[in-house]
Amino acid sequence: MSINEKKYEQALAFRPGTIRKLFPESGALIVSGKVIHAAMTKKRKSGKPAMTIAANGRNEWVIEGALRAAHRANAAIIVEIAKSECGYCPVNFTNIARIVNDCIVRNNLKVVVAVHADHYAVKNAEDLEKAKTEIPKMIENGVTSVAIDASHMAPHENVFANIELAKLLPSWVSLETEVGEIKGKEGLSTPEEALFHIKALNAHSVFPVWIALNNGSVHGLEATGGNIDVDLTSRVHEAISPYGVCGAQHGTSGNNYTKLRDIVGRTCTTKANVATALQMISWGLKVNEFGNAELDAGKNLVKLPDQGVDEASWKKMVEVAGLKGWKTGDYKKLNKEVDSLLKAQPDFVQKRMVKAVEDFIYTLLTDVFYAEGTGDLALDAILEAGSQDVKLFDTIVESSAVWTKEYIAREGQILLDKQHELEGNFDD
Repeated sequence: MSINEKKYEQALAFRPGTIRKLFPESGALIVSGKVIHAAMTKKRKSGKPAMTIAANGRNEWVIEGALRAAHRANAAIIVEIAKSECGYCPVNFTNIARIVNDCIVRNNLKVVVAVHADHYAVKNAEDLEKAKTEIPKMIENGVTSVAIDASHMAPHENVFANIELAKLLPSWVSLETEVGEIKGKEGLSTPEEALFHIKALNAHSVFPVWIALNNGSVHGLEATGGNIDVDLTSRVHEAISPYGVCGAQHGTSGNNYTKLRDIVGRTCTTKANVATALQMISWGLKVNEFGNAELDAGKNLVKLPDQGVDEASWKKMVEVAGLKGWKTGDYKKLNKEVDSLLKAQPDFVQKRMVKAVEDFIYTLLTDVFYAEGTGDLALDAILEAGSQDVKLFDTIVESSAVWTKEYIAREGQILLDKQHELEGNFDD
């Protein structure tokens, strides 16, 4: 199913102003995450559940593979990078939009894509102050969607950070918010916690497109497993449905397709983050059918011959990791370390890296997430709006006279007292 090229050309006139300024002559349709969400919602309203991938572009081969898969499936997608990933990947908030644009133009792809800053973590007052400079700059550099993640803070402080930082976002930029730091099987988010968060934001005219939950998702390798609680997710989404907020599912890598289809069918999730699986596949590591890297008897990653990076590069990657003292779970830190090495590989090697990612994501988009055809629905959303700003839910339901700063602080403390502190590194 090919995208409607006539509508595609028409929609280019409604690219966000920041994108038009950066890439004035480009044929790449980089848009707000609101457009991507609107496309999934249109398909859902037709009686066909759908969500799409938010592909963490830790390297350029992953980004190209994701864009090629979207072109092939006529699917609207998101390419993202998390704040923490910017520290160990060559892709960051400054260059990700340029990489996406250049890939689309160079390969003559027709894709409707949002560029998302994921997990923009705010853990303290210092982070909050830095954000006031960094968030406008990342939008200026082509980011079209932002996840403000203050879930490490107390519930009321999370609300206050979101209210403060949402002021920095132009109306057309999509917002993701989060409750419940992702930490596995314990301390899961509750409908009560999500309702508190969304009601308080609504009272202060903040309208997130997505909410990410601690619903049992985990990040990493086969050893971690995955235990997303679909029933809990469904209950939370139902509770917050009067506020027009849908779900962003984190920790999708490695979950079996039955679980993922269940999320599509039984929850209001329109965005699914996939990170680790795509990195491992681009490198040519042995993964199960769901993209979870498998380990040998010695707990080492298994490199498949004639797949992914060439053997000399893989040997060097293992050596670098060894010198750094990195275990398998730390191999993500290799992305920046070996970027120039991998770019020096023969062209046919780099093409097979891209192709492996493309095929994996194409299967997700068409057979698991049911996003096929949403590219055209995204075009319809843009042309119907006749603007870069696709209007979604923006109705104030709650009263700011009730949801005062004092009330939010008091109710947030009550929620905090019910929670148990858990330790871990859950940034991405």
